[in-house]
Amino acid sequence: MEKTVSKNLVIDLSFQFALDVIDFCELLEDKRKFIISNQLLKSGTSIGANIKEAQNAESKTDFIHKLKIALKEAEETEYWLLLCMQSKNYPNPDNLMDNIKSLLKILTKIITSTSKNIKK
Repeated sequence: MEKTVSKNLVIDLSFQFALDVIDFCELLEDKRKFIISNQLLKSGTSIGANIKEAQNAESKTDFIHKLKIALKEAEETEYWLLLCMQSKNYPNPDNLMDNIKSLLKILTKIITSTSKNIKK
C-alpha cells in the first residue's frame, strides 16, 4: 500500500521507496545478509530524508546542495541493489531497481532545472 505524506511527487516517491527498502532489508536480515542490509537501509532511507530537508533550504544553492546529497545516496543505493541482483544468494530487488532509477532521473532533472535558474 502506497503512503502519501505530502503533495510533492519526489517526497512521496522517496518516502514510499524508503518503506519498500525497509521491507527488503527485513527480508535480507531473515536470510542473514546483515552487512548489505545495513548499508542499503542507511542509504535507501537517507534519500527521502535529504529531499525532505531540502524543502526548507535557505537558498536555491542550499536546495541544490541538499538534493545532490540525496542523489549521492540514491547512487549508493543503486550500487547495493545491483550487488543483490548479481549475487546468486540474494533476493531479487527488481521493483526497487525500477524505483531507484526513477528517483535518480527525477532528482537529476530537478537539480538541472533549478541550477539553470540560478543567476551567476
